[in-house]
Amino acid sequence: MTDACELSAVDARRLIGEKRLSPVELLDSCIAQIERVNPAVNAVVTTAFDRARMEARAAEAAVMRGDPLPPLHGLPVAIKDTHITAGVRTTYGSPHYKDNVPERDDHVVESIRAAGGIVHAKTNVPELGIGGNTVNRLFGATGNPFGLERTCGGSSGGSAAALAANMAPLASGSDTGGSLRLPACFCGVVAHRPSAGVVAHGGRALAQSYYNTQGPMARTAGDAALLLAAMARRSRRDPMAYPLDPDQFLQLDEIDLSGLRVAVSPDLGGVPVSDVVRRTFAERVERFQGAFKVCEWRSPAFADAMDVFWKLRSIVFIAQYYREIDGYDADFNPNIRSNYQSALKMDLKEVAVAHRRQMELYQDLQNLFESFDVLLCPGVSIPPFPWRDLFPKAIDGMPSNTYVDWVGMTSALTITGHPITALPCGLDPTGAPFGIQVIGPNFADRFTLGVAQSLERLFEADDALRRPVPGIARRPADSR
Repeated sequence: MTDACELSAVDARRLIGEKRLSPVELLDSCIAQIERVNPAVNAVVTTAFDRARMEARAAEAAVMRGDPLPPLHGLPVAIKDTHITAGVRTTYGSPHYKDNVPERDDHVVESIRAAGGIVHAKTNVPELGIGGNTVNRLFGATGNPFGLERTCGGSSGGSAAALAANMAPLASGSDTGGSLRLPACFCGVVAHRPSAGVVAHGGRALAQSYYNTQGPMARTAGDAALLLAAMARRSRRDPMAYPLDPDQFLQLDEIDLSGLRVAVSPDLGGVPVSDVVRRTFAERVERFQGAFKVCEWRSPAFADAMDVFWKLRSIVFIAQYYREIDGYDADFNPNIRSNYQSALKMDLKEVAVAHRRQMELYQDLQNLFESFDVLLCPGVSIPPFPWRDLFPKAIDGMPSNTYVDWVGMTSALTITGHPITALPCGLDPTGAPFGIQVIGPNFADRFTLGVAQSLERLFEADDALRRPVPGIARRPADSR
């Protein structure tokens, strides 16, 4: 028998609308799962159970009255601890903000609540959300549900781990260099990095930048699209937000894979990738390539993309932290301090050249989509490493120059701002989830998610490709 917390968000919402599942029952199931598994995983760092139960009872009453129900009505949503929540502690994973209880929601949380979502938990992040490993001084490390001593990725690591362990059907996340996609791939869940401006974000330090994007996380592509419909509500506070109907994401098109022209790349034309990831990706492509009209090995010329990413990221870091960094203590997140100090050493020409190269990389990728409908590539460069290592110092013996070098498969794509859905694709040889990225043409978010959903259904029929479920997520009676 399936517990309510194991249901997909789409199925749970349908059952709520049919009066076959109470929002109270669903919330209680998620809370029970948190209480059972979170002490081991440490994905949830703050709870709002009392208020959530009040909201669930109100949602149940609305169903019984026959009121019109919004898209997320009665669905528990875990919120990344960098997203501001009114009346619920928001720490950003830092001791500096351990007692911070905001008076208002940020735009993403406000949009989720307006769509009927119930905020019941906040999820762990690296300090201030900077890093690909979810460890901080305030709450400690979030373990990977598939192996608690390994990293769950970051910075949306708590959200990904909570989803994989069935603590919530939906979760919010954000992405600069891969903070949605990397933990989704490590934990065997789905995340979507939207095209710039799809999800309004007035909290960026720069008015015009592809870098920091808010996005949905879930266990299926359809669930991610459902949450995106709520998150994509318009806001005048974001100069990059453009006219858009968020309801388009409520129903994805059925994509016929047999008509698709698909490009596949193991390394985006030169990004460092470990041998085990290359071999695993090639094996997976061999299993599913026959489903497409065309499937060819093609790579964009992204060999220098990580250098561009680092330089443009440095601009973001100066803008983000120049007012506060002198007040941070000596033990503050070393990723932030090292990136900030590196940024101060750059000259204007370096930055300008990086911006020009960004434009060229964008156009090169758009040119690829004149011949192909989507590009598929691995979501990570290496399997999950021990969380006690802040980041891996090398890939197959090749040293990393910066703490972001190992996330090149996600960071290189950040530069161009294209929509990307991270999707689980079985397990890797180390027993960890293996994830791929589905990259679509700019602003083709609905299509990209639709392709991911069709791939998901294809993968479900193959034991080697379907989404893995960690043993810790199952009830004790089902873990035999």
